[in-house]
Amino acid sequence: MRRPHLPARLPLDPYILALLGTVGLAALLPARGPAATVADGASTAAVALLFFLYGARLSTREALEGLRHWRLHLTVLACTFLLFPLLGLAARSLVPGVLTQPLYSGLLFLCLVPSTVQSSIAFTSLARGNVPAAICAGSFSSLAGILLTPLLAAGLLGSDAGGFSPDSLLKIVLQLLLPFLLGQLLRRWLGGFLVRHRPVLGYVDRGSILLVVYAAFSAGMTAGIWHQVSLPRLGGLLVVEAVLLAVMLLVSWYGAKRLGFGRADRIAIQFAGSKKSLAAGLPMASVLFGAQASLAVLPLMLFHQMQLMVCAVLARRRAQDPADPERAADRVAEVSPPSQQATGQAR
Repeated sequence: MRRPHLPARLPLDPYILALLGTVGLAALLPARGPAATVADGASTAAVALLFFLYGARLSTREALEGLRHWRLHLTVLACTFLLFPLLGLAARSLVPGVLTQPLYSGLLFLCLVPSTVQSSIAFTSLARGNVPAAICAGSFSSLAGILLTPLLAAGLLGSDAGGFSPDSLLKIVLQLLLPFLLGQLLRRWLGGFLVRHRPVLGYVDRGSILLVVYAAFSAGMTAGIWHQVSLPRLGGLLVVEAVLLAVMLLVSWYGAKRLGFGRADRIAIQFAGSKKSLAAGLPMASVLFGAQASLAVLPLMLFHQMQLMVCAVLARRRAQDPADPERAADRVAEVSPPSQQATGQAR
C-alpha cells in the first residue's frame, strides 16, 4: 500500500507571521488619542489605495474573454457567495455554546468574503488543473465581492456591520467602490507602470493591509474587546473552521463532478470555490465593522492559514494521482517511440 505523499514542509505563510507580529505590536503599543486619529486616517487612505490598485490591475478584456467559460465561473460564484453564506448562517446554532456572538459575526463575515486569486492559481497549477479558468474565476469573485460582500454583510450581519445606514453605505462607496472604478478608468495609462513595478506594488499592498490591521487591533485593545475571547473559544472556532473547509472542499469537488465538469475544471472549481481572500477581507472589515474589526477578522486570519496548509497537501495529492487519465496519456506519449506516436496519430 502506497503511503500518501506529504510535503516536506507545510506552508506557514510569512505574511501570516507579519500579521501576527502586527497584532502583537497593537497589543503592546496600541495607538491612543491623537495617534489613534492618525492611524485611523491612514487606514482609511490605505483601504482606498488598495481598491484603486485592484481596479487598475484588473484587465477588463481578459475578464470578458473569460466569460466564455461561464458555467465554471457561476459554479465558483455559487460556492463563494451562496453555499458559504448558507453554511455560515447554519453555524448560528453554535452560539453561545461553542462561539461567542462576536466570533460568530467574524465567522459569518468570513463566509461572505470573495475567493483568492494568487493561491487559487498556484494550487490549480500544482494539481495540473485548468489554470486560465482559475485566473478568471478568482478575478470574477474579487470583482463581484466588491459589491456583494458589503451588501451581504449589511443584510446578514445587521447592526454588527453597520446595517444599511447612510453612513455605512457612504463609506462603502467612498472607500471601496469609487477607488476601484477610478482605477479601472485610469488603467489604460497606469497598466504598463503597474506591470513593470509589480514586486514593489506587492509590498505596498501588504504594507497597507498591515496598517489596516494595526489600526483595527489598536481600536480593539482600547475598547477592551479581547477580554471576550478565551482559549477554549478559540479552539472551538478552529474546529468549526476545519469542518467548514472540509465541507467546501468536498462539495466543490464532487458537486462539480455531478455537474459534468472534467478533472481539470473540477480542480479549478475546488481551489477557487473553497478559499477566502485575506487581502480583500481585511480592508473590507475595517470599513464595515469599525472598532469591532479586530475580532471580526480573527476567524478570517485563522481560516486563511488553514486553507493554505490543507490545500498545499491536497494539490500535491491531486498532482500525483495515478488514476488521472490525462496524466496517464501524457506518460504513454512520453515513453512511446516517435514512430508509435505517429501511428497513433494516424489512427
